[in-house]
Amino acid sequence: MAKSIKLKEMIDAALVQTGEESSMLLGQQLKVDENDSLNTNKISYFSGMEDAIFVASVETREEYPGQFYMIFSLRDAILLSGLLLGIPLPRISEKRKLAIMEADDVDAFGEIMNQVIGSFNSVFKSSLPEKIHLKLNAPKKFIPGIDEMSDDEPILNDEYVLFRSQMNMDGVEMDRLDILMPVSLAHLIEPPAAEPEQAEIAETGDGLSDVVAGEKPATINVGSKTILVLEDDELARESLKQYLSAAGWSVVDAPLKADIRELFANNDAEVAVIGVADTEDRELALCIKINAMRQGSPLPIIMCASQWTRTGVLKALKYGAKEIILKPYDANELVSKVTKFLKAA
Repeated sequence: MAKSIKLKEMIDAALVQTGEESSMLLGQQLKVDENDSLNTNKISYFSGMEDAIFVASVETREEYPGQFYMIFSLRDAILLSGLLLGIPLPRISEKRKLAIMEADDVDAFGEIMNQVIGSFNSVFKSSLPEKIHLKLNAPKKFIPGIDEMSDDEPILNDEYVLFRSQMNMDGVEMDRLDILMPVSLAHLIEPPAAEPEQAEIAETGDGLSDVVAGEKPATINVGSKTILVLEDDELARESLKQYLSAAGWSVVDAPLKADIRELFANNDAEVAVIGVADTEDRELALCIKINAMRQGSPLPIIMCASQWTRTGVLKALKYGAKEIILKPYDANELVSKVTKFLKAA
């Protein structure tokens, strides 16, 4: 029987080994958290990006041909290279603040990346049933707004699975480590499970045409479907429940700080509606948490807020939201968007 491969678990194991081996190399404890994952593409990933980054492309050879990317912030690259070179922390902090990366730093960062790829090679080779070899290409610096983006740079124009982890070091603020793997390569390593047949969703009559804001939407014949609602405002959450229940769906509702893992363990939601007070990263990051619970089957997420800026919309889409709604909730718009996702399931 073929070996069951879980790509996320492989990457988590490689990140743990990376942290342990990098700690010995740097003489400083480095920990890399387990990753959250979501689907994205090149345009969404780079939309709204302002900070300089280092992009390391990694070729996968033998039975799993392809290429993926590891992306570090420039500040973290300066920190790691400075530690390897034995530069005093106060000077490293100054260089990070001024975004100074000299030739010696670039070379040192390349050495660190060689160690990182060694950790990944070790885990991937021992986990996969067929042969694989990872080859690191020289990391490249990319500064949004200054360096030109093309179809090939700084990454190929493709659809990706984003594996995002937080790096931690005592006494130092660090950014995330992002791994962008093309969906085609991710499926080659972990073939997607066959999806069960789902009942077709049918609308009765013209469905939504008679629904107006503030009124209960018309009932739609959708079978047994469950919608997850996360909203801190109790009155708004109750309105959402009424609109969605009147449309014929089951509703599981909770505040934003609810235990997401427990909610998914007890319910098989097919769409999530999330109402937030603002569009800060902390609240938008709920999209990442939710999709991390649904490996291989991302959940359509509708993000709702009373104000949306262009930056906020781009961030929400980057983090995994599929639709945006402006509060106060409009029953017709809400039911229409949920229905669209249920039809596409």
